[in-house]
Amino acid sequence: MSFLAPENEGKNKVRSWIIVGLLHVLFGYVLVSGLAVQVVKSITGPLETVNIEDQAPPPDEPPPPPPKLEDIPPYVPPPDVVIETSAPPPPTITTQSVVAAPEPVRVAPPAPSPPAPPPPAPKVERTNPSPRGGTVTVGTEDYPAASLRACEQGAVAVRVVVGTDGRVRACDIAQSSGHTRLDERTCEVALRRWRYNPGKENGQPVEMTMVQRVRWVVERGC
Repeated sequence: MSFLAPENEGKNKVRSWIIVGLLHVLFGYVLVSGLAVQVVKSITGPLETVNIEDQAPPPDEPPPPPPKLEDIPPYVPPPDVVIETSAPPPPTITTQSVVAAPEPVRVAPPAPSPPAPPPPAPKVERTNPSPRGGTVTVGTEDYPAASLRACEQGAVAVRVVVGTDGRVRACDIAQSSGHTRLDERTCEVALRRWRYNPGKENGQPVEMTMVQRVRWVVERGC
């Protein structure tokens, strides 16, 4: 085994340090002797000074002109284009038979029963008025004087309303005698003097209307 390698390395390092030191010394000497200044002058040569004048800024450039608008031609609609198309085929009609449903059986409602007959009206027993003892008459004393002189006579029928007390409540002419004075006197006598047995219904006196006839007669010859 050899131990010479470490010793050689140490010698080489010493030599390197010696060379570096000599170079530093040489460089220092050159600086001191001015050799370096002459070398720099020989390289750069004489310096020339040049006066540089301030140049005026270039004038502002004018703005570019606006773009020229091209004339737009008027709008012309395109011609109508007629496209001939073949007529569509006629629609296909499909018929389908429909079987009608049978009508439901209709049952007639029963006929309404006839209404019950109204109850019979109660029986009314009615009795008409009747004159009392010959008071329903006219005589010579009842004649108007003018009718006597003129010999007026004849039969007259009057319609009288007989009250429950038997007195005549109203009178009008049902059939004229042909003489107005005799007709009017008949009603006057009926209202003043005629008396009746009042009419009755089921035994109760009630007011009734009846027609009474009398005859006017002149007893002496005319």
